[in-house]
Amino acid sequence: MQSLLAVDFGGIFGGLYEQMGFMQGSWQNYVMILISLVLIYLAIVKGFEPMLLLPIAFGMLLINIPGAEHVLWGEHPEGNTSYDAVYPETRGLLWYLYFGVDKVIYPPLIFLGIGAMTDFGPLIANPKSMLIGAGAQLGIFIAFILAILFGFSVAAAAAIAIIGGADGPTAILVTTRLASDLLPMIAIAAYSYMALIPLIQKPLMKLLTTKKERTIRMKPLRQVSKLEKILFPIVVTLVMGIILPDSIALLGMLMLGNLMKESGVVDRLSTQAQNGLMNTITIFLGVSVGCKAKGELFLQIETVEIILIGLFAFIMGTIGGLLVAKLMCKITKGQINPLIGSAGVSAVPMAARISEDMGRKYDPQNHLLMHAMGPNVAGVIGSAIAAGILLACFGKYSDGSALQSAIQTLTAMV
Repeated sequence: MQSLLAVDFGGIFGGLYEQMGFMQGSWQNYVMILISLVLIYLAIVKGFEPMLLLPIAFGMLLINIPGAEHVLWGEHPEGNTSYDAVYPETRGLLWYLYFGVDKVIYPPLIFLGIGAMTDFGPLIANPKSMLIGAGAQLGIFIAFILAILFGFSVAAAAAIAIIGGADGPTAILVTTRLASDLLPMIAIAAYSYMALIPLIQKPLMKLLTTKKERTIRMKPLRQVSKLEKILFPIVVTLVMGIILPDSIALLGMLMLGNLMKESGVVDRLSTQAQNGLMNTITIFLGVSVGCKAKGELFLQIETVEIILIGLFAFIMGTIGGLLVAKLMCKITKGQINPLIGSAGVSAVPMAARISEDMGRKYDPQNHLLMHAMGPNVAGVIGSAIAAGILLACFGKYSDGSALQSAIQTLTAMV
């Protein structure tokens, strides 16, 4: 009894009180919690890209709960909050999950799953659709210049610009390599715009095409042989690997997944890549990205700038694909429906479905899905190539350099 009375209950409960989250949180934490709840609502109720938006939003929620960071992430040395600086003995769950982002493991594995789920037949049957996919990368390069004008370094500008490719894994890979501190803002912007594709693209499609063009019926695609489908990933890997080695991490995994699917001899591997592996990595990737969106880092003016530039990049990518498709329509004297141009961004297969929906709106018997899948998968390849170009050109300028000064001079002159 005396030992019980000797216990300092005031000290115990006082320490517990001091450790409670609301004693450690800032207003930024609570704003980010509110944002995460809105994103969870959009994912569950509105169905906006729930496969990734939900884990990203929940990762944001977890890391912004006051006092939870040191449990979920680990203890940092005073004044050093980098990934590698976490004390090994305190590393938490999120530290280990984020390893796959920091070491650029998750994005190529996501591409492996995408390749295993993708049919390149429409692209092989209509190689001209590669031009539409290339045109849809316009937004990347225009946004790069715009980001430079906003004062970002060339490496950061390249990372921001890749949002225009509408490919989350590609955006994560490029950002991790070039401007890792911007990862939460860029990843969330990229996936948000992918989720908002119907709202963004449909007005642009209506604006840039005529009613007559929207009712064009395209001829059925030719049947693609199995040999062609097997040779395609091998040839693309060899050619692009030699020309642009920096793209091989994404492009190589994309083509490996597709080769496993089309060869027909490793069905178990293909099924695993499409389902178990893809779903697991999607969870890890989403939570890992979300857990970097801490309030004090995320709620800055540059976040607004990145979101606006990213939106502009996505809009310009859609416009680029539509204009190329419209030009091809003119050249072929009405054999190509320009609506498939919006599918040139690499959001597979959502962008292709938007083309199908718009076509059937003006002609219920007009089916554009398979025709749109050609530019859509071309956009996936195009975004990987664009990522390789950006990494090859600007990877060594991540700290600001003479190139930065030169580009700023040129843009100032313009």
